[in-house]
This record gives sequence, C-alpha cells and structure tokens, in this order.
Amino acid sequence: MTTAVQPAQAGFAAVVGDSRVISGAAECAAYAVDGEVPNWVVYPSSAEQVAGVLSHAAELGLAVVPFRNGSKISIGNPPRRFDVALSLKEMNHVWHYEPDDLTITIEAGMKLGDLQHFLARRRLWLPLDPPGGPRASLGGILATNSAGPLRLQYGSPRDMVLGMKIATTEGKLIKAGGRVVKNVAGYDLVKLLIGSYGTLGVIVEASLKLFPLPAERATFVASVRGLDSARELRRKILNSPLQPLRMALLDATAAGLSRAGTPLDTQTRESELWLETGGTPRVIERSERELEALARDAGVEPRRLDSHDAEFVWERISDFRTWMVASRPAVLILKAALPPAASEDFLSCAREEAGKAGLFTASFGQTAVGIIYLCLWADRETVTPWAPLISDLRQKAQSVNGALIVEQCPSELKSTLDVWGPAGDDLELMRQLKLAWDPKQVLSPGRFLGRL
Repeated sequence: MTTAVQPAQAGFAAVVGDSRVISGAAECAAYAVDGEVPNWVVYPSSAEQVAGVLSHAAELGLAVVPFRNGSKISIGNPPRRFDVALSLKEMNHVWHYEPDDLTITIEAGMKLGDLQHFLARRRLWLPLDPPGGPRASLGGILATNSAGPLRLQYGSPRDMVLGMKIATTEGKLIKAGGRVVKNVAGYDLVKLLIGSYGTLGVIVEASLKLFPLPAERATFVASVRGLDSARELRRKILNSPLQPLRMALLDATAAGLSRAGTPLDTQTRESELWLETGGTPRVIERSERELEALARDAGVEPRRLDSHDAEFVWERISDFRTWMVASRPAVLILKAALPPAASEDFLSCAREEAGKAGLFTASFGQTAVGIIYLCLWADRETVTPWAPLISDLRQKAQSVNGALIVEQCPSELKSTLDVWGPAGDDLELMRQLKLAWDPKQVLSPGRFLGRL
C-alpha cells in the first residue's frame, strides 16, 4: 500500500470501522462503472457515517459514486474520476411508521421488495414498479426518479416523498420537507435532489406517502394491429371514466420477450396493450364492461388474464432492462419523454429508422404518460453507426417538445456522445447548483448532463 493510499483508507476506517472498508481487487471490480474500478468500497451504517465518508473524500480530493445494487448505475456518462464506491446496503432500517396516517420514514438502502413485504402486513404499499424491480433500493429510485407503468395512476417518486435527509460533501446532514403530508415550509429541496443522480448529495433517509393496496386487481390484454389502432384505444381509455392503475404498449417482440418463461409464455405477431385496474370486485366488473365497450369501438377485443400469472409479466415489463441487458449485453436502450399525444408517431418513426439500419427492436411504451423505451440491437457481425441514429431520434423527440436520453449502451459509445443530449440553456444554472452543493466535484464527477 502506497503512502498516498494509507491516509485515505485509514481515514475511512476511522469513520466506519476497518471491516467496512474494502480494497481487494475482486471486491472493487464488482462496483465498476463503465469500466472504471474504484480503489475502495466503503459500507457506512448510519447517516452520520455517510457524511463522514464524504467529508474525508472531499478533504483528499477523491471521487465518490453512491451505490446499492447497481440496478441503475449504467445510466449516465462515464465518471471523470472514481475512487470510492459508497455502498448503502447496511442502511435499511425503518425509523418511523404510521400506518393510520399512511406515512413511513426509512433509510435509503432498503430494497423496494423488502419495503413492500413489510407494508403488506397492513394492506399498504408504495405504488412504484421501477426498473430494477424488487431489488431496486429506495435511494436509487429517488436519485433517478425512477418509475414504471404505475406512474399512470400514482405519479412518480417525486409525488410520494414528504421529506428527506441528505448527506453533503461538507460532512453535513440536511433535512428537507418533513414526515407529514401538510408540509410547505422552506425551499423544495426534495424535488431538487430527486432525479439528480447522486451528483449533489447522497439521500440517506426519506419519508414517504403510502397508499392502501387495491382490494383486487385485474389485468387485460388487447392485440392491436397497428399504431393507429393503439392510439385510438389509448385516447378512448383516457377520455373515459375508466381509471387504470397502469398501461403498457408493447410491440410484438417486446410482448413475446416479456411473456417468455412465464405462465403466459406465447408467441405473438401483433403489438399488445396491457392494462391493469384495481378496486372492489364490483369496480373490477364495471371496469371490464367499460373496457370491452371502448375496445369494441376501436375494433379491438381485450382478454382478461389470471391476475397471478399476469403479475409475472408486469414484473418483466417494469424491469425489462435487467433481463434485456443480461441476454443482449450490447443492446442500446433509449428513453424518450414526450407529450402523450406524440407517442405513437414517435414509435412509428423509431421503427422506420431502426428498420433502415437493419436493427432488431423491442419497444416498451407507457404511451398514456409519454414515456417510451426503445431497445435496439444488431447481429454480432454488424458494425452499427449508433451516433447518427441516436441524433435522428433525439431530433424527432425535440421537435415535439420532448427529450431523449441513452440509458444503456456499450461503454465505448459513451466516449463519443453525451448520453443526456444537448444541455440547453439551463446548463449554467445546473453548474451553479453543482458548485454550491459539491464545490470539490466529489460526487459522480462527469456523470450528469453537460458532464457535470
């Protein structure tokens, strides 16, 4: 161990203990980000220890990337520097729980699946189905504002957070918001930190708004022959009294892949619209009648699926990125955020452009809220000019006041482009925020928009 490394490791050990500072090559390699391997993995067990680790790293000019399970760590530009992986896996406690008030305060390292299991004892849940699924941590979900199809009914994580505790690189712990729904004092730092991808501060604790579990849930699927039919059905549903919990439009490839290995495994040649409703049996029956009437007008016939079997597919739809990357490591995954009315036209354009490039595609569309995920891949022998395709699709999204980011791609491609796209007029404001919160560029340097 060099003399330069000794004070750093000793300082981290003084904060968290010797056993919670790992420097072995194999252990550190498991925390690599875009091929960059940290020198240390540090496991704090409290908010105070997180603040202490950040302060020590800042003193020595070391770069820190917050971690839990790494389910979203591929999102972002390559780090300019990466010295310390800050793992929050030990921080998974429930601090306050008021089921009658529908609130809970928990540490950021808790997995979503563990939280849902805990809440289900009182017929409650946090209605999020983000990429990463049950393995995703609360901190990762909030840092990326990650949501799945349930966003249609319940909103995004920003809509569920009442308050947070954040550790800064100055070694401070800042509280924002509170533990009650009626909390309006001060600046809305909560919304600033949610979706900042761990570049301003480390979320160590959050107070959340909970919801009662629906008495029952029912899933329906309808095969749609084209995007015009899908658009018409979406419009009819959103303009009706029907209030689905979630909807997803899958092209034929995505539908077949999502069904694979589940009780509903079957091949399909058409796109599918998946829809889930919830409520009492009477509400479910009324929703089924309404959906059948709407679908009939659109020339579509929905089928009700076994709820238990359908849940397997919903999990794969929400967490498509995990299994898609596992089976196709070189896959390119794009996320477009659009006005909902532009969703189907964008999908049509994307399919056309991908076809011209000779690419395979699978699309997962939350068209009711304007979120489109595109998975693109080529034959092994094919050299694909990804950059022009990304540029064309980004321009298409921007032409309708939308945006497009690269969520997953080979590391070598990241050196040729900013995965977030053009920074725009807000870059200077974001640079000032970064300077105010992280003046020494400790947290995830280079990973965010404009390589901040």
